[in-house]
Amino acid sequence: MKIDTSVKSPTNTGVKETATRGSKPGAGTATVASPAKQPVAQDKVQITSLSSQLQAMENTPVIDSARVESIKLAISEGRFKINPEAIADSLLASVKDLVKNQKG
Repeated sequence: MKIDTSVKSPTNTGVKETATRGSKPGAGTATVASPAKQPVAQDKVQITSLSSQLQAMENTPVIDSARVESIKLAISEGRFKINPEAIADSLLASVKDLVKNQKG
């Protein structure tokens, strides 16, 4: 396979790496060239009550493993009964909730 040496690396990326050949990997430093010195606006961070709610949810297990194991055991023993009416009612309730939330 022939290596095409006619392709040049881009030089106008705004990032200049200063490293010499033979130096250790990662030993070079990268500098970003800025077009002009401009004042930097300071960003403000505001934490809302939603943040604390999300953090509390992170600590809540998503899956109740004890419940899953009990259902697995009931299925394997043939004791698990399916209630189609309850499934249909739950599906309809969740769809109604979704539709209500999309309107509001």
